[in-house]
Amino acid sequence: MDMKCFTFSVSERIARLTMSRPDELNTINPDFWRELDMVLDHLQREAPARALVISSTGKHFSAGMALEMFGGSISINEASAASRANIAAVLADMQRVLDKLAALRMPVIAVIQGGCIGGGVDLVSACDLRYCSADAFFCIQEINIGMTADLGTLQRLPKLIPDAVVRELAFTGRRLPAERAMAVGLVNEVAPDADAALKAALATASEIAAKPPVAIWGSKQAIDYARDHPVADGLRQMGWLQSAIWDTSAIAESMAARQERRAPDYHDLDKLRFFGDED
Repeated sequence: MDMKCFTFSVSERIARLTMSRPDELNTINPDFWRELDMVLDHLQREAPARALVISSTGKHFSAGMALEMFGGSISINEASAASRANIAAVLADMQRVLDKLAALRMPVIAVIQGGCIGGGVDLVSACDLRYCSADAFFCIQEINIGMTADLGTLQRLPKLIPDAVVRELAFTGRRLPAERAMAVGLVNEVAPDADAALKAALATASEIAAKPPVAIWGSKQAIDYARDHPVADGLRQMGWLQSAIWDTSAIAESMAARQERRAPDYHDLDKLRFFGDED
């Protein structure tokens, strides 16, 4: 894929998506949204991998939205109600991409170094796991520039860390350093540096890739549903889900591999095809 904001590769059933604009502090521009959408669509449809690792380059993971985000054809005229009315549609279009990330049929692991600011927090909040370096920090920067975060941070972050901590960060714009992020449950591991954080994330991705993909997908579905519903509803959904994804062959392969002291060999997810696709 020819991209301006990322590099993308798949190896050993692990997809790697790396932000590649370190000189611009990996700020989020219109190309970012188009390219991320394209990669996620490819991963969702073709299922060439069993886990996705999102990382970055340079000193900071992302400094947030680029200045040109609301310029050109999508600029907003505050004096016009008709122009302001378009804000919701523009936001929904960007929110849709992060929704696609959250709904990906494989676990998504973010690796954060340095600053994860503004839109960067929106991005990592939509991931399943987060690893960071000791110098990492998170900042809901929007309040510091006179606006409210609007792409998912205020909706997803309260599902990940205590409500009072989210309010503190959203109201003050303070930085959440790596160690405190670990303490409140935002990140899974704090590594000494960016290379070590990436190594830890890839090790976890490798473990995930060795498990049955349908069961991994089912686990993600159940956890996401339980997060947003009462326990009774989650248990009911689990019954329906298990009856849909039960795979005797995967269980048999797991047992045979253990007895034969070898790595199990599971089927990949099937490719997705929709009625709107061309034959």
